[in-house]
Amino acid sequence: METGPLQSPQTGQPMFRAAEYVRMSTEHQQYSTHNQVARIREYAQHRGIEVVKTYADEGKSGLRLAGRLALQQLIKDVESGTVDFTMVLVYDVSRWGRFQDADESAYYEYLCKRAGIQVIYCAEQFENDGSPISTIVKGVKRTMAGEYSRELSTKVFAGQCRLIELGYRQGGPAGFGLRRLLVDQTGAHKAELARGEHKSLQTDRVVLVPGPAEEVQAVQSIYRWFVNDGLSEAAIAARLNSSGILSDLGREWSRATVHEILINEKYIGSNVYNRVSFKLHKQRIVNPSDMWIRKEDAFPAIVAKEDFYTAQGIIRARSRRISDEELIDRLRHLYKHRQALSGLIINSTEGMPSSSVYTQRFGSLVRAYQLVGFVPSRDFQYIEINRELRRLHPTIVLQTEEKMADLGGHIKRDPATDLLFVNEEFSVSIVLARCRQRESGQLFWKMRFDTGLAPDLTVAVRLAPANTSALDYYLLPRLDFGCPRISLGECNPVELENYRFDNLDYLYGMAARTRLRRAA
Repeated sequence: METGPLQSPQTGQPMFRAAEYVRMSTEHQQYSTHNQVARIREYAQHRGIEVVKTYADEGKSGLRLAGRLALQQLIKDVESGTVDFTMVLVYDVSRWGRFQDADESAYYEYLCKRAGIQVIYCAEQFENDGSPISTIVKGVKRTMAGEYSRELSTKVFAGQCRLIELGYRQGGPAGFGLRRLLVDQTGAHKAELARGEHKSLQTDRVVLVPGPAEEVQAVQSIYRWFVNDGLSEAAIAARLNSSGILSDLGREWSRATVHEILINEKYIGSNVYNRVSFKLHKQRIVNPSDMWIRKEDAFPAIVAKEDFYTAQGIIRARSRRISDEELIDRLRHLYKHRQALSGLIINSTEGMPSSSVYTQRFGSLVRAYQLVGFVPSRDFQYIEINRELRRLHPTIVLQTEEKMADLGGHIKRDPATDLLFVNEEFSVSIVLARCRQRESGQLFWKMRFDTGLAPDLTVAVRLAPANTSALDYYLLPRLDFGCPRISLGECNPVELENYRFDNLDYLYGMAARTRLRRAA
């Protein structure tokens, strides 16, 4: 339905000046900035609106604000109060962002609204006029935009894991002594890829093959010098440099680059993936080895397996000879000398055990940093919280299982999923919701359910702000809560609070059984 120019609620005067915001990541051509601009200009022309400024984020993900310089500048300009426009035209809700928290998307729009600037979504079927209907539809659209990215991430990860298990390389440089070979869908060789080159056809795949003979011999020499001759990584680097051999980056060798070759399984032909997670542009997480996706003998090996595993044994034995106190003393001395710490600094310093040693001994590099008084500029607290959640979850499941069994309930637990089957009548899934804090100081909890398991009842444990103990519990039946996730705040609607309990006594009562006296 065509309408006239929008009017200011304060003056009733027409508003004709607007800015446009366009964003394109790597999605389909329908979302190209040119197409967005064309649709926005058509919308503006029909309503007598003049577009006086363009903010464009080219090739930027909509998952978060970081990296989207145009949107950041738009918000900064709006908050400064010096802009000469009264509205922002956007193609649709997804172009404003696919934020994983719908409240974050709403927050940036609210900043504009607070400054008297209205955000209008030109291709949507609703008018962003603040009415109850538009508010509801817009909230659903924001959630759908974020859900699209989550579903896409899951599908992409599953596809990447499958390709790894088939023996194909998933990104990253080949490394010294190896090369990337492009093959077609039948496995036929096409061409060797140089550094910086990528495949052009979606059906093509990449595998690793041995590189030039001199590089392969150098890798084998590194293992021989380390395993047979007992040379350290620093001594091996010095020998390589004195021989005029450069690394794959054309640089001189260091202790860290030699160490990386000694611990990388690709030299024995193993294809390893998911060592580090960075899904949906969230926190970068170093995964434990049991989460790695591994395909052995995927590529031709250039190092004998016995040499590789002997090298790993030497590295582990070397680290075991150093006490925890000595490890901390060395780290403290390094911190005083360098005034900063990182995995790269540790690995490149002569006489220092590798960063992996500190991770194994103290649980994480962050804990080792804390013992020497170093505070990283980036907040790594989430790593400690996630580790605590992994420790806390099986404890709560076991306590719940034992308590219901003590009351006479018959409990069967699936060891793979921790799903509890109570009295062969109903199933229970227990999930933990980490306490988070917004910039405003308000606390909130995101609860994600195991919908794939289809439990009859989900026990959502809302953790206290320290994330070390339970704050309260929500007993959510599947018939009423079939959605994959919900978000809770400090105050929630009554329809949610009806399911809140201070303890699990009600759940235990559902499992209890009373022995009936036999009738005479």
